[in-house]
Amino acid sequence: MEHIDFRDQISKNKRNSVFLMIFVAITIVILGYVISFAFDPSYFFLIMIVAIIFSISYTWVNFYNSDKIAISAVRAKPADKIKYRDFYRLVESLTVASSLPMPRLFIMESGSINAFASGRDPKHAVVCVTTGALEKLDRRELEGVLAHEMGHIANYDIRFITLVAVMVGMIAIVSQIFLRSLWFGGGGNDNKGSGIFILIGIALAILAPIVVTLVQLAISRKREFTADATAIKFTRNPNGLIGALEKIKKDSAPEKKVSKALAPLFFSSPFKGLSSTHPPLEKRIEVLKSM
Repeated sequence: MEHIDFRDQISKNKRNSVFLMIFVAITIVILGYVISFAFDPSYFFLIMIVAIIFSISYTWVNFYNSDKIAISAVRAKPADKIKYRDFYRLVESLTVASSLPMPRLFIMESGSINAFASGRDPKHAVVCVTTGALEKLDRRELEGVLAHEMGHIANYDIRFITLVAVMVGMIAIVSQIFLRSLWFGGGGNDNKGSGIFILIGIALAILAPIVVTLVQLAISRKREFTADATAIKFTRNPNGLIGALEKIKKDSAPEKKVSKALAPLFFSSPFKGLSSTHPPLEKRIEVLKSM
């Protein structure tokens, strides 16, 4: 198996995430371009203004309070420093390795092995682990999981994913406004050319939200690979993270039911299939073994 340097893996996945984000931005431009031909340009600008204001306002509120929302949604409780002494010590040692401030630590009642990090920046970060992770993982494996979550914090993944969510939300809103507007008079011009652009616009308005949602999932998966590589950067040992992923594969405990909006935050996706925000466990293990 070809050896992969964790630094190259981090750079590659960050670069690919940016390329995918550019694709989403280009999709916005193309969709807007077509709509501007199908309708009066001033009408399109009105749609864009409404979409931008709504998307940014809604997402900003969620982003600014992301730590509180995530903790509240899973009903997590602050980790007691005495009872969870090892949890605190592991995170404290990782803050030294990563040069990050100490996050607030929480415990989530669940028999499954999982964890997540949230917060708009390292100064407002939280790290939460399940009781199952604390019970089933040995010290080295738990360190690997926590290093992965600290990797998300170090890479500002919450901020990056939020920005992508704003862009994807804009496309969804523009598409919905465009399709609904067709029921109220259609385009601003009655010529044949305008009709062609309306048809193209309808096709794009239907397909664009689906395509960019798939791209959003792809970006989320890239960020997981990046966080895995960053964990190796912090611990200099992939075996703990590999061991944790192997145990998750074999773990039969049911996942705690969470909102799909929170799925990208977790160490292991609570959802499987095409809608999964995470790469397959087997693929993550394969990449880690090559480092």
